[in-house]
Amino acid sequence: MVLPAFKPATYEDLFDLPENLVGEIIAGRLITHPRPAPRHARACSAIGFELGSPYDRGHNGPGGWWILDEPELHLGRDILVPDIAGWRRERMPRLPETAWFELAPDWVCEILSPSTARLDRAEKLPIYARQGVAHAWLVDPDLRTLEVFENREGKWLLLTVLENGDEVSQPPFDATCFSLSGLWAD
Repeated sequence: MVLPAFKPATYEDLFDLPENLVGEIIAGRLITHPRPAPRHARACSAIGFELGSPYDRGHNGPGGWWILDEPELHLGRDILVPDIAGWRRERMPRLPETAWFELAPDWVCEILSPSTARLDRAEKLPIYARQGVAHAWLVDPDLRTLEVFENREGKWLLLTVLENGDEVSQPPFDATCFSLSGLWAD
């Protein structure tokens, strides 16, 4: 029996997806998952709020960053959509004119859900490391945890795990502090 040849997914395949799905291409495979559930969306929005004002806008913080929700990243052959990503403006002075980014971010944040946790950890994190992303945060709204990673020579080093209402002042956003409790929908 001859198996059909593997046909890698293309960028155009993403256009055919229903609006309720997020599509990514990893190692030539089209991967889809539904839009985030409320707890996931709450954690994502809260992090964006906590980091956006001091780092993106420079209000009560150092500024110097672009902090964006669900940017489309074209990293080599892979197309990824992290929940939140940040670029230092010294590396990316202006936003690109395209609908996607080819420059790897300096920081990514993935909000874990039962349907995406394996993908985020086992497939996306290695790509981010290989592409030179310096920092990664994994947030689990069910466990109420934040895992903070730093890229060391293409490998992730776990710096700390925070939980519940711990205070967050972690790289690369250690110039400010916020309570992790603000991420959880109670």
